[in-house]
Amino acid sequence: MYIYVFEPRDGRRDGLIAELEGVGMSPVLVGEDFFASDLSVLNRKGSDTRAILIGETPQTLDNIRAVRAAGCRNPLIVMRDFKNSRDTSEALDLGADDVMVSPIKGIEVLSRVNSINRRSYGHAAESVTVGEVKAYFDGRDPEVSGGRLRLSKREHAIFQHLVLNSNRVISKGAIYDAVYGMDDDQPFDKVIDVYICKLRKKIGAAAQSGYQYIETVYGRGYKFGTAEPEAATPEPAEEPVEVTPRFRGGRSQRAALGAR
Repeated sequence: MYIYVFEPRDGRRDGLIAELEGVGMSPVLVGEDFFASDLSVLNRKGSDTRAILIGETPQTLDNIRAVRAAGCRNPLIVMRDFKNSRDTSEALDLGADDVMVSPIKGIEVLSRVNSINRRSYGHAAESVTVGEVKAYFDGRDPEVSGGRLRLSKREHAIFQHLVLNSNRVISKGAIYDAVYGMDDDQPFDKVIDVYICKLRKKIGAAAQSGYQYIETVYGRGYKFGTAEPEAATPEPAEEPVEVTPRFRGGRSQRAALGAR
């Protein structure tokens, strides 16, 4: 999981980066110019789950305004040196999702970011169950037919993004952005196909039904979900049947005429 980190103080930066990397996050250091740049790129599907961690400076409130003015819904967490109710209230009112007080622990940042992301995608609980698959939002491997399914770090990152969008189609480009980066030129996007294939095989082998749960929606992307039931073939309509007057209005005639 990528996270943008703005911490201008050298004395705190190294320890913070170590904390985030220790829980599997991929911190990207940014400077003050980050908030003056074109932040609209963060609105791209797949990039909107990247959190922004803002260290306390005199420009903290302005930085929050800049992010939200660009329409970004990314998780935004402010780091403060001391607890201050008024400052916290101002940050939250301007659009921050959370405020943390130093010392910052990586495991807590990860949990807060996961919580913000899953709620923004409509998932209130810690997990989602689709058929035989129980997928967690907190970094745990999924369970398939009651057993743990071990995934590599990259497989897990791709699977996590599919799960956030469960029962919705997500493009290959959005998955690539979420896992690898935001480069418009994506020469290695075939790697997503490779990992999707691996995930399907692993899920299908673990599921009692053998179903793979990741559907290719041609021309659009992929969808994590159960198979939609095939539409029933309608029965051919019966030709109206003439009946003698003694059956008029009766049950047999109503059936023949297709009355509701």
